[in-house]
Amino acid sequence: MVSRWKNRSPAVGGRRIETMRNITFAIALTLAAPSAFAQNASQVQKLFEAGQYQRVVESAQPDGDPAVLYTAAQSHQKLGETAQAVETYQALAARDESSAWHFIGLSGQQLLQEDVEGALQSARQAVAVADDSAEAHYQLGLVLAKRQEWAEAAAEFDRVTELNPSNAYAHYNGGLMHYHANRPDRMANHFEQFLRLAPDAPERPEVTQIMRTVRGR
Repeated sequence: MVSRWKNRSPAVGGRRIETMRNITFAIALTLAAPSAFAQNASQVQKLFEAGQYQRVVESAQPDGDPAVLYTAAQSHQKLGETAQAVETYQALAARDESSAWHFIGLSGQQLLQEDVEGALQSARQAVAVADDSAEAHYQLGLVLAKRQEWAEAAAEFDRVTELNPSNAYAHYNGGLMHYHANRPDRMANHFEQFLRLAPDAPERPEVTQIMRTVRGR
C-alpha cells in the first residue's frame, strides 16, 4: 500500500513547511517582544529629552525601575495627565520607607496636589536618606522652584549635574533658576550643556531665545 503522504505533490508539502516556518517565526517574535521594547532608565531619559512622552509612559511598569517610573510621572505631567501622574508618583511612594524613592514619589504626589510644604518635607527626607541620589536632589529642586527660592533651587540642580552630568533637564532647570537668581553666567553654562545634550528637546527654541536676549544686553 502506497502512503498517502507519498502521493502528495511537492507543492502541497512545500506549503506546509512554509506555513510551519511562518508560525515558528511569529512565535519567536512574540517571545522576543518584551525584551525588544524594554527600555532602561538612560534610554527612557533620552526619549523624555526628545519630547517622546507617550513612549516614556508606555515603558513604565508599576514594579519596574523606579527611575523609569519617575520619568514617566513627569511625562504624564507634560501630557497634561495630572491624575495619571499622581498615580505614578503613588507607585513610587509605595516603595519601602528605607528607600529615597518612597519620599521622591510622595513629594511628587504632594506637589501636584498643591501641598507644597509637605512636598518640601518629603523631598528633604529623600535627600537625607540618599544624598548621592540625583533624583532626590532633582525633586527638591522642583519643590524649591515652586516656592520661588531661586538660589536654593539652583544649588540643588547644580548638585544633580555633579551627580549625573548627562541629565539634560537638570541643566535646563538649573539654567532657569540661575536666570531668576540673576546669575546669567551660570545660566549660560547650563543652557549650553542642555542644548548639547538634548538637541531635539521641545524647549530648545525657548532656551535659544533666552540665550540671544541675554547675550544681546
